[in-house]
Amino acid sequence: MGNALRLIAVGMAVWAVFMGSAVPASGPQVLEVGKFSSLEAGAPFPEEWKPFTFANIDRHTDYSLTEEDGKVVVKAVAESSASGLIREITIDPKEFPVIQWTWKVDNALEKADVRTKEGDDYPARIYVAFAEEKTSFLGRVRDKAVELLYGRKPPFAALNYIWASKAQVDTVVPNPYTDRAMMFVLRSGREKLGQWVREERNVLKDFEEAFNELPSMITGVAIMTDTDNTGESATAYYGDIVFKRQ
Repeated sequence: MGNALRLIAVGMAVWAVFMGSAVPASGPQVLEVGKFSSLEAGAPFPEEWKPFTFANIDRHTDYSLTEEDGKVVVKAVAESSASGLIREITIDPKEFPVIQWTWKVDNALEKADVRTKEGDDYPARIYVAFAEEKTSFLGRVRDKAVELLYGRKPPFAALNYIWASKAQVDTVVPNPYTDRAMMFVLRSGREKLGQWVREERNVLKDFEEAFNELPSMITGVAIMTDTDNTGESATAYYGDIVFKRQ
């Protein structure tokens, strides 16, 4: 090994030691955002998980804790309806950039289209909301208008990880209603229907890809099964949701 290679090897060893000690052993390696498997089937949801509804949509998706394949999970049933479950939680994506979860979908939607308002429905979706560090006057006016229309203040930006119907996997497009929400197609169509699928995404990298900037703090995580635009039906299941250190 030459001197240059030796220096590189020593540098890498020092870097590895530094990285290994950067996170205190006592610090949490995982943040459990949705520990549904520890709950009881048929029980009410913990108070930190709240309904995520919209003022102009009357029919809401039904969410319940149920036992599926030997574990307690969230079951979502949508009948021409839209709503979600959200946990408002502050997470630093620089410390915990990796989100991991499992989900299962019983059926795909025939009329859904990620690029149109009429087709903006998904049998399963994980939604991660981000705050804005400083909001301009025009931004506050905009947010107030949205709050009056939909009954809640919008996040500065959001990542939507979706199970689409026809879009190609790995497609990344703005939501047809707002470019402040970017849609990441992780699954599509009938492939994997009826099967549990484990997903893992780096929200730090995904946010930078979607918005060409680094994110501020995460303010909420939601699950959502919606079919109000297409008028169809969908059933999905959501397992535990965690954030992990890199």
